[in-house]
Amino acid sequence: MSHFQTLSLSELLEEAEAIAVDVRTAFGGLSPQQINWKPSAESWSVGQCLNHLTTGNREFFPQFDQIVTGTKTTTIWERIPILPGFFGKMMIRSLSPDSTQKFKAPAAARPSASAIEPDIVSRFVEHQVELISKLREMATFDPANVIITSPFVRVVTYSALDSARLIVAHERRHFAQAQRVQKANGFPR
Repeated sequence: MSHFQTLSLSELLEEAEAIAVDVRTAFGGLSPQQINWKPSAESWSVGQCLNHLTTGNREFFPQFDQIVTGTKTTTIWERIPILPGFFGKMMIRSLSPDSTQKFKAPAAARPSASAIEPDIVSRFVEHQVELISKLREMATFDPANVIITSPFVRVVTYSALDSARLIVAHERRHFAQAQRVQKANGFPR
């Protein structure tokens, strides 16, 4: 079991803030060449890892906004009682940093194939501020009991709280991936 599966919303907010600090500290001083360097043609660069996270996370924002504005409607599929808990746990475990499973990123969350601008680090940090704000706004709406549909796989549902757990676990996974890129042989110094 991943420890992300049990984090409260306040713990997730702290972790999201810590990720922003860690990203700024680890990658804030990288050159454009370092941001875009890849260990192999199939691998992602530091910039692509961060671009993937901001692109993927934004796919959740429309549903988060609907929760906060009270316009979120529950679909029939979201009302099936056992599925959200099952999918939530499975997705968090699968996308956590300690998971060895590899996945192909959904088309909507794939990073840019072209060079990533070196301001990706500051854009990621700004994105974290927006994410944290949205999660704080959702806190008053009991996110453990609001069910949403995955923006990537329409048959997958989970609680809004599990979506926040999933986002933070996924961020830690790709932060670790970006650190491995930085430590790889051949990384420009």
